[in-house]
Amino acid sequence: MKAGPVILGIETSCDETSAAVVVAGREVRSNVVSSQVELHARYGGIVPEIASRAQLEAIRPIIEQALGRAGVTYGDLDAVAVTAGPGLMGSLLIGVSAAKTLCLAYDLPLVAVDHIEAHATSAALVAPEAPWPAVALVVSGGHTSLYLVRDFLDIELLGQTVDDAAGEAFDKVAAMLELGYPGGPIIDRLSQEGDPRAIRFPRPGLRSGHLNFSFSGLKTAVLYHLYGPGRKYGSVAHLSRKQVADIAASFQAALVDTLVRRTIAAAEQTGVQKVVVGGGVAANSALRAGLQQACRQAGCELHLTPLEYCTDNAAMIAALGYHLLQAEKLADLWLEPKAGLLRPALRRCRQRGSGPAGACRH
Repeated sequence: MKAGPVILGIETSCDETSAAVVVAGREVRSNVVSSQVELHARYGGIVPEIASRAQLEAIRPIIEQALGRAGVTYGDLDAVAVTAGPGLMGSLLIGVSAAKTLCLAYDLPLVAVDHIEAHATSAALVAPEAPWPAVALVVSGGHTSLYLVRDFLDIELLGQTVDDAAGEAFDKVAAMLELGYPGGPIIDRLSQEGDPRAIRFPRPGLRSGHLNFSFSGLKTAVLYHLYGPGRKYGSVAHLSRKQVADIAASFQAALVDTLVRRTIAAAEQTGVQKVVVGGGVAANSALRAGLQQACRQAGCELHLTPLEYCTDNAAMIAALGYHLLQAEKLADLWLEPKAGLLRPALRRCRQRGSGPAGACRH
């Protein structure tokens, strides 16, 4: 007897190709992820056409690996859940096309999942019970947002970045320091050799009261520190490894401080006492440590997504897909992916503060 609905999840929103089998929204039978880091490293960032071409080649074998590791066949599936947005359009089309084909061939329900909502609820995969209501920090290469999650299907946007995402800032600063790609893990490791108090980089808007983020000013502050005021180009060849480590650690400290303080402010403003964190940058060691300390001081219960579910993965897609399936929120075979948010009408952004940084952009 099955323990619950068996969901195949498919995730291709950016450069990863992932498939997973999850039972009843919690039991992860398999989670296969194919990374493209080596393909894009030479370019210092993701090239969309290269990403989608590689996904086209990888999608079928990745799905078959996921089924094989889970010990199931297509006939055992109860539904297919797929990332339908936001993301790179070419990449999304690969996953959505594969999902629709499987649903047509095996007469299965199709569930369209919002990639960011999946990150926002990913910590529930391993929590003893659903940790709602909670403030969710979703922090990745393409997104940095705060949500109030009342339930799996009741998610409200509280604030988001008005310019660069946190992961994007990591990549750009790593490029300035000539450290390579992806920048997040490299800066995280190098920062352990540096002094996070060596340079006082700005923490934008922490006193404003709103819950949006802005990292372009921080990025520019690092640029000018390296090359001089007003200069956009230069070299770091004159810097010692210790100096580079100090800059990396000080930048990371400023970014993490901003994320942590905004998250605690969101918990205070909403009155909830639980915080969940997801997304690729949630793997950053300084962020995890900073949130643990801040939540302990604020009396908040912290749920950190396990490292294997921080980066893009299909397990979180299948898990949220289960709840959508139970609510009978299904897609049809005319489903088209969207590069932007799937359900903007349900994202009631709270206006806090004034001026451009006080308004949310959809």
